[in-house]
Amino acid sequence: MSIFKLFILFFIFSTSLFSYPNYSQAVKEKKLYPMGEKIYKKKCFHVDVNSYKSYEELYEALLAKKICPTLNKKYAQALSLYLWDVKRASKQHKYYKKLTVTKKDKCPVCGMLLYKYPRWISRIEYNDNNISFDGIKDMMKYYFEHPDNIKNMLVQEYYTQKVIDAKKAYYVMGSDVYGPMGNELIAFKDEESAKRFYLDHKGKKILKFDEIKPEAVYKLDE
Repeated sequence: MSIFKLFILFFIFSTSLFSYPNYSQAVKEKKLYPMGEKIYKKKCFHVDVNSYKSYEELYEALLAKKICPTLNKKYAQALSLYLWDVKRASKQHKYYKKLTVTKKDKCPVCGMLLYKYPRWISRIEYNDNNISFDGIKDMMKYYFEHPDNIKNMLVQEYYTQKVIDAKKAYYVMGSDVYGPMGNELIAFKDEESAKRFYLDHKGKKILKFDEIKPEAVYKLDE
């Protein structure tokens, strides 16, 4: 076998070893997260997960025994997943109640009845008033015209339907998933989830909140 082929094999192996694991969410929630939490509480309760820039960096640090006692690869992966997906997320994302509407509530941008599309509802909260929308696209249109005195901007994560802070979310634009008003911005709590959706659903861009521009939002209607 040539040196070049050996290099390619090593590259593939090392990439698969340290990249974010491609387990289903069910497997992670039922098996890996509980295992990781148990290891964390028993051996590594002092880990500052926010000091690491990526899952890969955290996982490598665990294997190198920099922050925990000796762990085999299976335990290091479970612990890394728990720390990266659960502990880090709990610090980054505040808990918000489910977004509910009445049968009379309409989107102020397009006039659509909101109760027909509960999974797409987004909301802007003020101190004395809340305004709901039939999708993130229409919420952003309203936001660009009325950016002042906002208390919270809330969206629902696509897969879990959990309510998250719109300004901390990641958005996939131009995918093959459509909302009530056609092309939509699809929200995720973290970049890893957004990347997986982006690849699965032919997304064109992944954006943070501050990267969403009016011209790009209005172009979604074309």
